[in-house]
Amino acid sequence: MVRAAVLPAVGAPLEITEIDLPAPGPGQVRVRLAAAGVCHSDLSLSNGTLRQPVPAVLGHEGSGTVTAVGEGVHEVAPGDRVVLNWAPSCRSCHFCGLDEPWLCADAATGADTPYATLRRDGSALYPGLGTAVFAEETVVRASAVLPLPDGIPLAEAALLGCAVLTGYGAVHHSARVRAGETVAVYGVGGVGLSVLQAARIAGAATIVAVDVSPEKEALARAAGATAFVVASEDTARTVRELTGGHGVDVAVECVGHAGTIRTAWSSTRRGGRTTVVGIGGRDQQVAFSALELFYFGRTLNGCVYGNSDPARDLPAIASHVRAGRLDLAGMVTARTDLDGIPAAFEAMLAGRGGRALVVFPD
Repeated sequence: MVRAAVLPAVGAPLEITEIDLPAPGPGQVRVRLAAAGVCHSDLSLSNGTLRQPVPAVLGHEGSGTVTAVGEGVHEVAPGDRVVLNWAPSCRSCHFCGLDEPWLCADAATGADTPYATLRRDGSALYPGLGTAVFAEETVVRASAVLPLPDGIPLAEAALLGCAVLTGYGAVHHSARVRAGETVAVYGVGGVGLSVLQAARIAGAATIVAVDVSPEKEALARAAGATAFVVASEDTARTVRELTGGHGVDVAVECVGHAGTIRTAWSSTRRGGRTTVVGIGGRDQQVAFSALELFYFGRTLNGCVYGNSDPARDLPAIASHVRAGRLDLAGMVTARTDLDGIPAAFEAMLAGRGGRALVVFPD
């Protein structure tokens, strides 16, 4: 018996209830969770912005300890500390063959197969994004666990599974920020804080954080922002004024809202780059004129999971954590337990804080 946060139907409130997990089958791993981050993507799954079969146990940003492995699993063993990977690549599809594992055609297949049952009636449960870490324990494919490098606190390591890999990758792989460049970061949540830190690590000269909440300024500056702008109708103009009237070299949008994407684009210089990390709904339409596309010569690109290869990037990120260049604990603005997840969702909807971390008992 395992306690978990279950989404009974799209748009319904989460229920904290008991589930039954099977023993890991061939190629599977069972993990006892140490912590799980509450990410905006979980909210998108719960409200239907992202597709997820239901009923489901949500949560995709987690860390823990392997308790059992199924037949044929040799990558990890019981007792190993691991980070969950919600987008494991198959290494054999068309996109993996192009060395773009973040676009793997099979990455999301784990979410479509029932993995557990509700204790009260035996009905089948699906794993949110294939990982289902809003639970005391989970069972996943072996490819969905990454050995945690030494020297990283196990609870805070949960953030590596989504926010940090996404934010770090957005800066280093998608936007390709270079030393001395100017950067604007839209949205100071978990991913935004990771982007700010990654931009600082990359050597950006000016880093402007933009958020609707003025209370986030201290958080943003601690992560590396050199300036903070409260979002308004004049945001793009304000950002350009902070960069000599030209605009930033790079804007990273972490909200997933049409208006914010448009503002981020408008705040970049001619020839600048805008990277969209935030996940918006289908109704969020962004408009550009043909003339401005020609005149400004800007680049606009999407970014999936930071365009990261977790197996390659996790050791590099861990080295920054161990050296004190990347602060995981500083991103956590609230710690709660499983019963506190609905309240963490409400705080996220209200735009409060950075990352809420669900910490499970030892």
